[in-house]
Amino acid sequence: MSLLIKGGTIVTASDTYVGDLYVDGETIHSIGTSLDVAADRTLDATGKLVIPGGIDVHTHLDMPFGGSSSVDDFQTGTIAAAFGGTTSIVDFAIQEFGNPLQQAYDTWQEKARGKAAIDYGFHMIMREVDDAILKEMGAMVDLGVTSFKLFMAYPGVFFIDDGAIFKAMQRSGEIGATICMHAENGLVIDALVEQALKQGHTEPRYHALTRPPRAEAEATHRAIALAEMANVPVYIVHLSAAEALAELTAARDRGLPAFAETCPQYLFLDYTNYTEPGFEGAKYVMSPPLRDKSGQDELWRGLRGNDLQAISTDHCPFCFNDAGGKLLGRGDFSKIPNGAPGIETRMALVFDGGVATGRISVNRWVELTSASPAKIFGMFPKKGTLAPGSDADIVIFDPNGESVISASSHHMNVDYNPYEGRRVRGISETVISRGEVIIEGGSFLGRPGRGQFMQRDSRFVGEELPWDTTSNT
Repeated sequence: MSLLIKGGTIVTASDTYVGDLYVDGETIHSIGTSLDVAADRTLDATGKLVIPGGIDVHTHLDMPFGGSSSVDDFQTGTIAAAFGGTTSIVDFAIQEFGNPLQQAYDTWQEKARGKAAIDYGFHMIMREVDDAILKEMGAMVDLGVTSFKLFMAYPGVFFIDDGAIFKAMQRSGEIGATICMHAENGLVIDALVEQALKQGHTEPRYHALTRPPRAEAEATHRAIALAEMANVPVYIVHLSAAEALAELTAARDRGLPAFAETCPQYLFLDYTNYTEPGFEGAKYVMSPPLRDKSGQDELWRGLRGNDLQAISTDHCPFCFNDAGGKLLGRGDFSKIPNGAPGIETRMALVFDGGVATGRISVNRWVELTSASPAKIFGMFPKKGTLAPGSDADIVIFDPNGESVISASSHHMNVDYNPYEGRRVRGISETVISRGEVIIEGGSFLGRPGRGQFMQRDSRFVGEELPWDTTSNT
């Protein structure tokens, strides 16, 4: 099928202009002014923005947790993503102790096949590092899984010590992969949690109080130092604290290839949400936790100045009124499942709170939500831009449309929304995935299972990187 999108304001990370865009099959064929071509269907985008589909490189769909699972699987989660203007995700496959990475890859492919409505890829969470796993990292890259996540938090569950992290980083340099770091000092956090519970502090707010900003800043500094010694880039996931951003900024000012994402929850929610009446604060239990509102301006500074390169969601929803969800932690904050929904609301929230308020430009919005993550994680220019030959992942976005975020109207499979009642400006009106209109008129027109697995490039195609991967100095 062919599509002609007429008269829209085409926006990429670098350009803004009024033009037409012609799609032939699954890819963009041509872009110009007053294109005179025959198409199976013509869409009028006058007065609208035409942008590359959003790319969310941090989601947790159908993720096991303590006998339960995150409540969005690859069907409900990717459909919700599409409603919000996201056309590609990168989820996290989780290695089980004692098992090869291949098993995790196979398990997550089984979760996604037949369900994903948009294109998807995987990062690989490594729970242990030994010679066999280090060797297998190369096999994963051959399969298109070109990024690996390691944790400095959650001792006994995900925690990996510094020596193992360093070895994995060295290996990533050999195979052209990217290491993603969950940077919090888990050993100190566990001690603080134990002390809080002994003192009878069980309310949700103690989740934040036992994960102080300095624990994130220290781990961020250490992750960057390990990457510097290994002579490789590092990507810090879900950076939340101004103190952690200061460590990242200092490293980048020295020319180090240190990169990071933040998430909408850290830009629009804050510690006071934990003090909502009763058990309501459990809705916002995630790691890292929400921080003091005063740090949000610093995060926006980082986004404007490129000390932060991406905005992802860390979408990991658990129902609030479910015995297998947030209620698991009633009476003990440490048992509240960590995670919150966000896959559907990211694009509109960042447009409303960033572009509409003048904090960032419309081009920077596209860069943070699509182009930059595509570059960092080996999808560009197939994804993340509007150019001849690129996948026809396109959103016709109404910058003047308004909506009210609510659990009663969202498409995520969860019984609450952390932004309940917030009015936002900007609506993903029509969403096109590889040339197929999958969202239009408020309806899902695609089908579960149409999403394709993205075999991502092992090249790091982000900024010019000032280091020599052949040097051990």
